[in-house]
Amino acid sequence: MLQIFENKDQLSQAAALLFVQAAEKAVLQNGRFTVALTGGSSPVQLYNMLAESPYLEQVPWQKTYIFWGDERWVPLTDERSNAKMAQETFLNKVPVPQEQIYPMWAEETEPEAFADQYEQLLQKHFGQEAPQFDLILLGMGDDGHMASLFPGTEVLHEPSRWVQAYYLEPQSMHRVTLTAPLINQARMICFMTFGSNKAKALYEVLEGERNPEQYPSQLIQPQEGEVIWMVDEAAAAQLTNKA
Repeated sequence: MLQIFENKDQLSQAAALLFVQAAEKAVLQNGRFTVALTGGSSPVQLYNMLAESPYLEQVPWQKTYIFWGDERWVPLTDERSNAKMAQETFLNKVPVPQEQIYPMWAEETEPEAFADQYEQLLQKHFGQEAPQFDLILLGMGDDGHMASLFPGTEVLHEPSRWVQAYYLEPQSMHRVTLTAPLINQARMICFMTFGSNKAKALYEVLEGERNPEQYPSQLIQPQEGEVIWMVDEAAAAQLTNKA
């Protein structure tokens, strides 16, 4: 589903409403809400909104479990940390129990070992059930990447693992990420994409030839869940099908 908004403000408001509705539905059906957050600039306004009325009072925070879609392998005090950004923008301001927040970081642990630990954590959380997140938030880079699934990386071909860690040479750092097979099992996946610099990649992902090696966001094609693309007019500028 494609939703086009006039600007980032309207997009973020719609995303906040989606977050509330997904949480309410999940708790009603399963007694808890499991969400994976995204980093980057795309969700900042959304996160600020969730920490304020009216959304603050509408989310069942006590029954919410917070994971991440990906992370730079840096300490939680590092300005590049997705978890640090989320904590400062809203997690420190909402009554979600700290023991239900699972950042992608651990002291004195190698990233590859941590990826195994995070996968085990997810297995414990979901138990015998299919590992279905109720909501996964994603941004998309101007190169078409999402989470830490970057063009030309081996992780794009992961067939079964849920979490992977690898060294991203262009950034000279390790990344930890949920894999496409796991993301595709979610009940709802929401891409938040805005700005004219995303227009070409958005066109290629949604209307171009299939080439996930170059545009990894094309990998997100769940069999049962729903994908919602929330984009602004600037990002949608090159799309020919805006219905």
